[in-house]
Amino acid sequence: MRLPALTLLLPSLYSAVGANRVRHFMPRRKSQTTPRSDETNSSASAAPDGILRVGPAGWSYPDWAGYVYPSRRTKGFHEATYLAEFFDTIEINTSFYHPLRPDHAAQWIDRVAANPRFVFTAKLWQRFTHDIRSTTSASTTADERSVRAGFDVLRAAKRLGAVLLQFPFSFHRATETVAYLSAVLKRFADYPLVVEVRHASWDSRETLELLHANGAAFCNIDQPIIGRSLAPSAQATSPVGYVRLHGRRYDSWFSDDATIPAHERYNYLYTAEELAPWVARVRKVTERARETFVVTNNHFQGKSVVNALQLISILKGSKVKVPEPLRRQYPELEAIADTPPAEPMLFPMGRGSKDVMK
Repeated sequence: MRLPALTLLLPSLYSAVGANRVRHFMPRRKSQTTPRSDETNSSASAAPDGILRVGPAGWSYPDWAGYVYPSRRTKGFHEATYLAEFFDTIEINTSFYHPLRPDHAAQWIDRVAANPRFVFTAKLWQRFTHDIRSTTSASTTADERSVRAGFDVLRAAKRLGAVLLQFPFSFHRATETVAYLSAVLKRFADYPLVVEVRHASWDSRETLELLHANGAAFCNIDQPIIGRSLAPSAQATSPVGYVRLHGRRYDSWFSDDATIPAHERYNYLYTAEELAPWVARVRKVTERARETFVVTNNHFQGKSVVNALQLISILKGSKVKVPEPLRRQYPELEAIADTPPAEPMLFPMGRGSKDVMK
């Protein structure tokens, strides 16, 4: 039986089973057991038909022109519409910098309408994750109302798969921060929440128990391991599973050198060998979550799209649709492309396959 394009239903790594419908919202369930802090355990019940969606973080990057998107765009071209041809999810990152406008949310819903399997994930406004002091003031109610206005449009259309609370490395586990996190989780408890922490102090049984008790997911991340950075994991503490790959730019991850462009933090292309352990971790998460999202955030020059397509191909065990501009920049994608190139590539613009698939 042929699977719907790019919707992955994985009881095992290279096989897939059909499902009657796509679940957009996960009911919150209480387990009779508490989770352990090792990456092979989870409190979320295993789901043999768990849904896995893989996609990039964001879509509005100037450097994607000629890489992910055509250099010359047709009238009415929209990035989200284009990406929805290849992926069943995209993580909205503009909602991190300011609340998502309801009219923008409505427009994006229309833009991805051709893919009925598509759902967004969205980052919570940074005021609630990076500006803790301001969120204790009277203005918080208005801020919350602004955040909900856009998210609720996506949710009403069944296009909101998860809301990500991305906390910075400086957010260490302490009595005060645990209390603050608990309060935020309760405040937005009606959404399918995911918590990303980056400091190793959160690597504890208590953290998993806190998230599980609040029906929130633990975000498993790949990042440069510097000092007390949180190491890779495969946790699932709610019916939603979440994985984010940031790249491994050790030289620029914590750099305060003003001469280094901000995008250099995410200028990284994973090799096949580096992706392999994450394929195994994703399998573990999907065994325990009903719906799992894998988001690639190494976005510079479309590298996140390259790695997302490679992950989908590995997890499906088949070839995938590849954007034409991208396959010209990254010829290694020819190995997983399900159709021949639109035009012969006598002189590929990108680097040879040895750079990625070595």
